[in-house]
Amino acid sequence: MNGAQDLGGMMGFGAVVPEPVRPVFHEEWERRAFALTLAMGASGEWTIDMARFARESMDPARYLSSSYYQIWLAGLERLLDERGLVTGEEIAAARSLAAGRPPKRVLAAGDVAATLARGGPTERAESVPARFRTGDRVRARNMHPEGHTRIPRYCRGRVGTIEAIHGVHVFPDTSASGVGEQPAWLYGVAFDARELWGDDCDPALTVRIDLWEPYLDLA
Repeated sequence: MNGAQDLGGMMGFGAVVPEPVRPVFHEEWERRAFALTLAMGASGEWTIDMARFARESMDPARYLSSSYYQIWLAGLERLLDERGLVTGEEIAAARSLAAGRPPKRVLAAGDVAATLARGGPTERAESVPARFRTGDRVRARNMHPEGHTRIPRYCRGRVGTIEAIHGVHVFPDTSASGVGEQPAWLYGVAFDARELWGDDCDPALTVRIDLWEPYLDLA
């Protein structure tokens, strides 16, 4: 969706100022929000793409005025409420008001390290050959889906070159909407910055974006 999270190339938001690596958490509640999000992500109640969409769907004014972990916590609250694990009333009251249903899976404390080390690989076996080859000129589709997507607005309709083929991966758009993984080929596409943002850009600058095959057409 064209939400507040998709700011690439937009003016008026100032420069990106990276924070120092430490501290990872500024306050104790951020540590707990991070832990809760990971623990519930392992519950099997939703996919990582559904979680991303829950965060992206926040009201833009709230999204832009929230900190990183405030956004994570808001997304988690929405997912819990939508699935009947915690109600909105309970979130407002900050306590349980009735017996809720148990989640599909529970991440035990002793399994955390192994679960994080294992991660959640998205690569899948190929079932059809790749449509594009390295060196192909492709155009990113000018699309504006209402649901989750991983194609940035600033590259839609622009022409780039396939630089890498990353194999077949879960397609986030369908994964987020609950209609299945529908794995698709994933490519590293290089765009000249002037193609993206005009002649005022540094002519030596190239932007590489990883894009799924359904996002692309031959130029």
